[in-house]
Amino acid sequence: MYERYLHHFNEKVPLTQEEWELIQNYLTLKKLRKRQYLLQEGDVCKLVAFVEKGALRLYNVSENGTEHIVLFAVEGQFMTDLYSTFSGEPSIYNIDAIEDSELVLITRTASDELRKLSPKYQEFAFLETSEAYIQLAKRMTSVISLSLEQRYQELITNYPNIVQRVPQHMIASYMGLTPETLSRVRKRMSNTK
Repeated sequence: MYERYLHHFNEKVPLTQEEWELIQNYLTLKKLRKRQYLLQEGDVCKLVAFVEKGALRLYNVSENGTEHIVLFAVEGQFMTDLYSTFSGEPSIYNIDAIEDSELVLITRTASDELRKLSPKYQEFAFLETSEAYIQLAKRMTSVISLSLEQRYQELITNYPNIVQRVPQHMIASYMGLTPETLSRVRKRMSNTK
């Protein structure tokens, strides 16, 4: 069950069997059914999830009931509410499963303890946190500076096959568009190929 997580870890920071066994003691496995929550708005996010199988989304719901998707996570990617996890403040987001999912979880407490025990885990955690920050910064920049077509292409690059896996209204929500506008963007892109 930890195959993808271990492979991902070893790509960044190679581990010995002994080091892996130590780290594995701090991890838990969780299965989520489609639409089941990992985090609900108002709760403090106390964990980080790695997607072994399936897909998750991080989103909030406005007062008028509109969903605003901030991030997706598919196989081989991490998902958490970084702000809530690090600040200890209640989250303004929900995290739920878009499809049945299998996750590797580590709590903030377990991660803090493991960073003291394992220099390799500390390095891995630093690399992943840095990467998450970079991805959020790139997403923010793309929202304010790229055309809709460029943003759609970036979505495809960051989440290969996502268009086949999630409903169009979720793609539109991620892009901050209505489904109708997204349809027009996709049509324009197919006409220029």
